[in-house]
This record gives sequence, structure tokens and C-alpha cells, in this order.
Amino acid sequence: MTFESADDALSQGMVLAYHAALRPDNLAVATHYGDRSFSELNGRVNQLARMLRAHDIQSGDAIAVVTRNRPEFVEAYYAAMRIGVRVTPVNWHLTGPEVGYIIDNCEAKAVIYDAGLSTGEEAAAQAANCSLRLAVGGPVPGFVDMENALGSFATTDIGDPERGSSMLYTSGTTGRPKGVYRREQPVQRSDSQQRASGDPDTDRNLCTGPAYHAAPLVFNIVAPLNAGVGVVMMDRWDAEETLRLIQEYAITHTHMVATMFHRMLQLPEAVRGGYDLSSLKFVIHGAAPCPVHVKHAIIEWFGPIIFEYYAATEGGNNFLIDSETWLQKPGSVGRAPDPESTRILDDDGVAVPQGESGFIYFRAPEVGRFEYFKAQQKTSESYRGDWFTLGDIGYFDEDGFLFLSGRSAETIISGGVNIYPQEIDAELLKHPDVADVCTVGVPSEEWGEEVKSVVQLKTGSSASRELAESVMAFARDRLPGFKCPRSVDFADDLPRLPSGKIQRRHVRAPYWIGRDKQI
Repeated sequence: MTFESADDALSQGMVLAYHAALRPDNLAVATHYGDRSFSELNGRVNQLARMLRAHDIQSGDAIAVVTRNRPEFVEAYYAAMRIGVRVTPVNWHLTGPEVGYIIDNCEAKAVIYDAGLSTGEEAAAQAANCSLRLAVGGPVPGFVDMENALGSFATTDIGDPERGSSMLYTSGTTGRPKGVYRREQPVQRSDSQQRASGDPDTDRNLCTGPAYHAAPLVFNIVAPLNAGVGVVMMDRWDAEETLRLIQEYAITHTHMVATMFHRMLQLPEAVRGGYDLSSLKFVIHGAAPCPVHVKHAIIEWFGPIIFEYYAATEGGNNFLIDSETWLQKPGSVGRAPDPESTRILDDDGVAVPQGESGFIYFRAPEVGRFEYFKAQQKTSESYRGDWFTLGDIGYFDEDGFLFLSGRSAETIISGGVNIYPQEIDAELLKHPDVADVCTVGVPSEEWGEEVKSVVQLKTGSSASRELAESVMAFARDRLPGFKCPRSVDFADDLPRLPSGKIQRRHVRAPYWIGRDKQI
């Protein structure tokens, strides 16, 4: 097949084939688990695409990927993109039942599973409804070894490609995780995605976070590979290892979160100065607010190459601000690309005056409008006509710059990861000494926010350090580590509405007194 341009190839799901023809030996993916040139990656994508079809996985079907940052993640993603299949990368840090729920809810017919993530029994239970179960990185009982199985399929480009899609999951403020689904795929790329792409002849991208997360997937995997730029994928993030990889691979582009900036800045001066970072051209961050003093320090160290975006898995107006502008408007996330596409509304949906805070609403696009998969009520709650909100609170200043001042009191963002307190509360309520509980996010210099549970004890139980440790241990036995409370406070009573519902924002507020931002 021949293509007029990378965009032409992308529209058919064949963008890797385009780059493999132009630069077959260039590095496409480097990982702890092996590397791929563009030619090797494209060939394996063709093999996996053929294998999926051989098992009756066709256009419109779904697959799930549960792996670390390894080449097979990329192969599965692009194989789905080549044959019209919907791919769901799964957060493998979740508990087994949560992983199993997502695999089942996304209607996956096949799953690609990392052998090192759980026992064979757990993996089999999570993938019970999948007709094809592939294991990578070692054997999993009941799964087919993907490496061996690929050998019987041709590496040549398939002749009838069809562009596929992806569906990522984001936890709701209540209930189960929700798939962010689009019936049509948007054709345009945001300014931040364009800038993150890079030049295939000069640039290289470092993936610092787990590829299942929306931001690393977009900025560190899809944008650069679609542009023919090689990607280095970290197995797990480490401050000094980040600097070493930047030097070793002459990294030019990467995405980070504020916690990473904070940890790198804490490295001894001798360590920070021991690596050559001169190759860096573009560092983009988002997912959680960055303290102003931390961002000042990282710009001083890295230079004016720091960009900040504001968006979400569901979409948004793709705000982007560069270093020079941010230094003039510290704390802002930039101007709206289209001023008519963002509104600040009060609780009743009425526009607030300039300078006053309210809920941030975005105009939904004509093509690529999101909905929550098989969750119509949750979708409806996010929209007001053609406008939707993610629950964030902010204001526009006199120059049209957006500042985030808070958000709906439900969501905790710790280290760039969304955490929803209701599910933590639900588990802690099972503790024998807990009468009621309200989990909130409290300030953390390193994480932005950290999880704290405020507990009302049952009659006869007494607050103590030992009981606080017991509550936290109880959580660790039942929840993924990133969701567990880092501290526990006790209260005689919790503030409630007349209906009896706990007012989470009132529990949260005392911990944020004296701060300009409530995020």
C-alpha cells in the first residue's frame, strides 16, 4: 500500500507502516523488556492483527490490554487501530476484581496479559469472558503464549485496514469505573498533541508514566509514534533514572506530572548537575496542579521549555501555556483556543461575572463527543445541553487567562492520579470500629494532595494512634495502594445535610485554610 502522507496513513490505521517504509531501522520503542525498530514493530502489529482476525475478532469488537510499559502494549494498541477494533488499556494497579470488571464491561473478546501482574488463577478469572487470552512476559495457565503464537502469521502489511479506536476508563465519583466512549473519532489534533509529536529525524520521546493512563498514552506513545518519533518507555518512574535516560537517549520530548518535578528537584545538586539535559526541547505537564514555587524552580533548571495543558480523558478545550506566558501569569493554565468554547457557570447553570469562580464547562465537539459506556445517567449528569463539565472550578481573569481555584469536593488528585473517595469510604465502613467516615484530599508538598480519612467511631471505641494504624492497614488489605489513606483523623461527628448526607467539602475545608487554591 502507498500513502500520500502520514495523515493519510493514520486515517487508515496504517501510520506505523508509513514510517516503517521510510525509516525501517529507526528505533520505534525501547523498553526494559526489549526494543523494536519501526520495521520490527510494524511487522509484529501485522502479525497480531492477523491473529485477532483468525480468532473472529472483527471491526467493532473490543480487546483489553493489561501490561506494564513493554513493546507488546504498543503492538496491541496499533493492531487494534489497524483492523477497526476498540482497545482498552487497563490500569493494572487496580485490584483484581476492578481489572476484571473493566475487561468485562468493555466487552473485550481478547485480552493481552502481562504474566508478572497476578497469579494465573486471578488472570483467568479476570478474563473469563474473553475468547482469546494471550500472555506476554512468561506463561499464564489458560493463556496462549503470544510470542510463540505470532510466528505462524505473516509480517507483511494487511491489505484491507480500517482505523480502530481506544476507550479508556476513568473512575466515577460513585460506583464503578466508566469507559470514555466516542461513537466517532475526532479527526483534529490539539495544539498540545501537535507540539508533543516531534520531528522523526531529530527527536526522541520519554514515556515517564504508565501507558494505560490517558496523558502518557497520548503525549508519550501515540503522538510521537504517529509522527515517526522513537519512544523510550520507563518500567517504573525514578527521579535519577529519568535524568540518566534523557542523557543516554538524547531525549527531546516528555510528559511529567508535578510530583515528578518535586522529586527531581529534591535530588542532591551533584546528582542533578551530573547529567547532560541539553537535548530537551519540550516538557509538558498536567493532570494535577503544580505548586507555583515548584514550577518556577523547574523552569529555572530546565529552561523555558515547560508547557502546561489542561484537559481530561473526556476532552476539554485543550488549554496550553508556555513558560514565558506562565511566568507573566503564574498559576494560570492559559487562554482558551476558542473563547466561545468555554464557560464559567454557577450551580444553577448561570454564567458568572469575569473574575468570579464557578464550574468550568466546555462545548462538546460536533465529532468525537464523549459518553460513558453503558452509563447513560452518568453521561447525562455531565452535560448541560451541548456543554459538559468535569467538576473543576475556576475563573477567567481580565486578560482571558483561566485559573483553577478548586473542583467539586469529591475528586482527589494525588500525583496526577484521580482518586474517588466514596469507594475508600465504602471499604472503611466495614472496619469494626468505624461508625462513619469521610475521605478527602489534603495538601501535600510532594503529591499535590494526599488521601486522608476522617473517622467517626462507634460507641465504645476510643481514638488512638494504634486505631488509626489499624484503619490504614485495613484499607491496605482491600484497596490498591494509591487509594489508601496516608493518615486518619477522628471526629466526634461529621457535618451533614438534613438528609443525613455528609458534606465532604466542609470536612475538607479546614485542611486548606490559608491557601489561595483549594487544589
